[in-house]
Amino acid sequence: MNPSPFLPPHSHPSQRLATRALAAGAIALLSVISTGCVVKEQVVVKQAPAHVQVRYMPAPIAEDRGAQPGPGWSWLPGHWKWEGRDWAWVHGHWVQHTVPVMPAVIVEEITVAPSPMHFWVPGHWVWRLDAGGWIWVKGSWHA
Repeated sequence: MNPSPFLPPHSHPSQRLATRALAAGAIALLSVISTGCVVKEQVVVKQAPAHVQVRYMPAPIAEDRGAQPGPGWSWLPGHWKWEGRDWAWVHGHWVQHTVPVMPAVIVEEITVAPSPMHFWVPGHWVWRLDAGGWIWVKGSWHA
C-alpha cells in the first residue's frame, strides 16, 4: 500500500519525508485556524551526510604457517590493526597456548563526523595476550 496518496509508490525516501513534514505543518495550521490556539511547532528534517569516508581494512594476507613447532603450540593468525594513520598487518605466528577463533565482527553505527576532514575507521579485533586474547577496538573518527 502506498504510504502517501500524494506521491508515486516508488518515490525517494527524502520526498516522502518532506511530504510528511508539509502535512504536519498543514495540520498544525488547520488546528490553529479552527481552535484559535497558537501552537509553535518546528519540523526539522536532517539528511544523512552524502559522503562519509571510511578507511576499510584490506583483505587478509595469506601466510605460510610452516610446521607446528611441537605439541601444545597453536597458530595465531595474522590480522590487520589500525596504527595511527593506516592499517598495519600483524603477522601470524605460533604460540604456546590455546588461541580461540577470532570472534565475528561487531557491526557498529557510524556516528556524525566531527568535520568534513575526518574519516571513519571501523572497529576490529586485535590479539592481546595480556588482555586475555582477542579484544574489540571500537570504530572511531580520525583526521
